[in-house]
Amino acid sequence: MDGGRAGERVRTAIRVEGTVQGVGFRPFVYGLATRLGLDGLVGNDERGVFIEVEGASALVGEFTAALRDGAPPLAAVERVAAVPVPVTGRSGFAVVPSPPGGRRRALVTPDAATCADCLRELDDPADRRYGYPFVNCTNCGPRFTIVTDLPYDRPNTTMAGFAMCGDCEREYRDPADRRFHAQPVCCPACGPRLRLLGPDGREPAPPPAGLDEAAALLRAGAVVAVKGLGGYHLAAVAACGPAVAALRARKRREDKPFAVMAADPEAARRLCEVDEAAERLLTGAARPIVLLRRRPGARLAPRVAPGDRWLGVMLPYTPLHHLLLRRVGEPIVLTSGNLGDEPIARDDGEAVARLGGVADAFLTHDRPIRARADDSVVRVFRGGPLPIRRSRGYAPRPLPLPRPAPRPVLACGAELKHTFCLARGGQAFVSPHVGDLENHETFRSFTEGVAHLRRLLGVTPRLVAHDLHPEYLSTKYALALEGVDRTGVQHHHAHVASCLADNGVAGPVIGVAFDGLGYGSDGTLWGGEFLVASLAGFERAGHLATVPMPGGAAAVRQPWRMAAAHLDAAYAGDVPGDLAVVRRNAGHWEAVVALARRGVNAPLTSSAGRLFDAVAALAGVRDVITYEGQAAAGLERLADEDERDGYGCRLAGGVPFTVPGAELVRAAAEDLRAGAAPGTVAARFHNGLAAAVAAGCERLREARGLGTVALSGGVFQNVLLLGRTVALLEERGFAVLTHRRVPPGDGGISLGQAAVAAARDRLG
Repeated sequence: MDGGRAGERVRTAIRVEGTVQGVGFRPFVYGLATRLGLDGLVGNDERGVFIEVEGASALVGEFTAALRDGAPPLAAVERVAAVPVPVTGRSGFAVVPSPPGGRRRALVTPDAATCADCLRELDDPADRRYGYPFVNCTNCGPRFTIVTDLPYDRPNTTMAGFAMCGDCEREYRDPADRRFHAQPVCCPACGPRLRLLGPDGREPAPPPAGLDEAAALLRAGAVVAVKGLGGYHLAAVAACGPAVAALRARKRREDKPFAVMAADPEAARRLCEVDEAAERLLTGAARPIVLLRRRPGARLAPRVAPGDRWLGVMLPYTPLHHLLLRRVGEPIVLTSGNLGDEPIARDDGEAVARLGGVADAFLTHDRPIRARADDSVVRVFRGGPLPIRRSRGYAPRPLPLPRPAPRPVLACGAELKHTFCLARGGQAFVSPHVGDLENHETFRSFTEGVAHLRRLLGVTPRLVAHDLHPEYLSTKYALALEGVDRTGVQHHHAHVASCLADNGVAGPVIGVAFDGLGYGSDGTLWGGEFLVASLAGFERAGHLATVPMPGGAAAVRQPWRMAAAHLDAAYAGDVPGDLAVVRRNAGHWEAVVALARRGVNAPLTSSAGRLFDAVAALAGVRDVITYEGQAAAGLERLADEDERDGYGCRLAGGVPFTVPGAELVRAAAEDLRAGAAPGTVAARFHNGLAAAVAAGCERLREARGLGTVALSGGVFQNVLLLGRTVALLEERGFAVLTHRRVPPGDGGISLGQAAVAAARDRLG
């Protein structure tokens, strides 16, 4: 505004950019304008929301200020630009159709859990949507998973095939209704319908009651596939041992814990300890799975989370889930509808083909799913979220880049827990979780996801970032693209850059990247790294001492092999034979040690993850794993959290330095030989490694003058290690950066790659 007289009639054209489509922003604008007595129009286009507003100068100023301050709960306003235009004198305020074409700048909104208003309608026998499993409004419901194109209007969603009935159309057109321009609006007369199918995908005759029958099947011990927002889930009653065991056997998931859905926070509290921070996450619009400490005696089948004192819990986030949980009357296991490392099943035919041997029935519906989105997973750290998997409810909400990208970027991610990222200008769009990029089905899901998000955002990448590992499918994809420039980003540099971007920092910092394995810039396998890093580059300033991985990939699957390699180094070949891990594996011990010494099929690694594996096997947690990270997670769960002593570990060399993990392993072995409890040993190992990190950072502060530390990599998903490390660093006066919006593990790699690519591109 130009500061004209308060009563002067003016007209202003306003452009609002951000997450402003599919969140009730146009209804909000309409209501605001009519309340202030202003004339004009509002509409969606490829860039966001456009507005023209006319009236008294002071009121137009009030209107403009309220666009940011009073926006709907799901909106994220990033920019409001206002310019004066000629007064027209036309009266009234209208929502106008979306114009076709143009360069797309609008943002796609994540799916949101059912709001309180819709739940009240769901439970009101007098309401026409009573008990309807697809109730939604502008403040909740499906978004990203149903969008086929932009702008976000009904014809560009998978609701296009459902013509609104007269009642829904009246709500849709009524500015006073909260469903005003809610694109998925529907009701029992005109919207999607549930069906219950047999394991062969056919509907029995006569058709069953759907929800009631599905709930009865679950209570009777059946496994039911349920179509959710971003794909199918497999459900079973969480307290029913035979049902959970059947689900494990059919899904071929031996040990990995299942997530559980509870009806409400009180039901969650009966299973786990739920503090204020955890409840905020459980009940927020994203509704992730939250990892919580389970209560002793919680009513759960033993095979839900075998031997784990933590449990993944979520609350219902669709009306269908609310209705199903009420009918079942107790918590249910709700796990991704897939087999092994396949993507979650999305299409109905695909679900029947892939899950027909797992599910006893399918509770499905006729609203198509356009984009897959697994459930997100978080832990609570220092009262806030520590993401483990960022997907439904969060993706693809944009994240700011510390350094804007001069050219559009595609970052192809890593291999495990894969995501990809598109970046334009100052925004990065990290995809929902794709999975482990190790088979054709997941690779196809990745390439389809790239094409879909590119189309929605209108982004044509000119610069492609990729991991250095030549055998990653994501790297091969990047190298096969034509007409683009490419930049390789070292795996652990990408981890640190991801943490920097997560915190809006460009560096330089001391970056500590601890994970399982990543391809080093020298061609060896890194994983326990101390970097002096900015977004544009890094120096390897320290690392865990290298040890061989006897058998290569076999050493990942069999942690006792890493124990053999570490113990051989710790005892200079004279490993005590009274250690339990030696006795348990006596038949193969000498052969594996010989393999490690010869260096044949035994690549050297500095991996912190493999060090955790070694101590886990030593402490009796696991000799063999059935899923990635199982042994290390078990060691964290085993640790006595009241134990404050830690094993000593002296840094070797100046800068660069090495951290001799052999000293930690030997101390753990001697403690066990002296009769120390495994939980004590696990805790002292965590404390000792945290102290070694702090010592390494102090050395680099002295050498490089840096006072900020960024902690990243999958090992820092371990909240015991993370908490002890952060506390020690803060005691020594460091500022510490941790992850809050993307995972420290490989799910955050693509953001780091994009941030590095953008920074390098700015340098030319």
